[in-house]
Amino acid sequence: MSKIIFDSGISLDGFFAGDNRSPGNPMGNNGQTIHHWMFKQKAFWKNINMEGGEEYGADSKLIDDVFARAGAYIMGKRMFEEGEVHWQEDLYKTDVYVLTHEKREPWVQKGTTTFYFINDGIESALEKARVSAKGKDIRIQGGANTIQQFLNAGLVDEFFIHIAPLFLGNGIRLFDGIDSNKCDLQIVEVIPSDLTTHLRYKLTKK
Repeated sequence: MSKIIFDSGISLDGFFAGDNRSPGNPMGNNGQTIHHWMFKQKAFWKNINMEGGEEYGADSKLIDDVFARAGAYIMGKRMFEEGEVHWQEDLYKTDVYVLTHEKREPWVQKGTTTFYFINDGIESALEKARVSAKGKDIRIQGGANTIQQFLNAGLVDEFFIHIAPLFLGNGIRLFDGIDSNKCDLQIVEVIPSDLTTHLRYKLTKK
């Protein structure tokens, strides 16, 4: 059965992205510094249909694993708009459900990626994503507000956080406004790295 997961990098002071996010400034001011560990990995570039990276090691394997387990994606309109102008064709290789008030026909890409634009909330997106995932996991891709909606609805089963060794200072915090009464958290795994700290959590509803 599909799990609902997210996999995100944050700064040591809890920021998911910097200020002034836009398609021309994805992840906001200095936000991309959170992901330096990932940009160094060959697996990251391979999975987004590009060449790049310096190494294929333990960090790359974690990236491969999260891409392999995802059978469908859900994201917010803001994240979609930031990525639409930059992403390679068929990046996701499955169905992606975009939460938006905009009515728009599905965007069918070459290959196996189709973006569907969902106007009636997270439950509707999740129901459709379960069908697309065919038993694989559903990844809540972002941004922070979309992840927060799923956490506050008690719908997340597991998440993987990559804590960068830096203070961003300002921006968008991943865990702002979270209802602490929805779930209990359990640390499942702690994985050290030279560039970040990987933490995997399991959530159970209270």
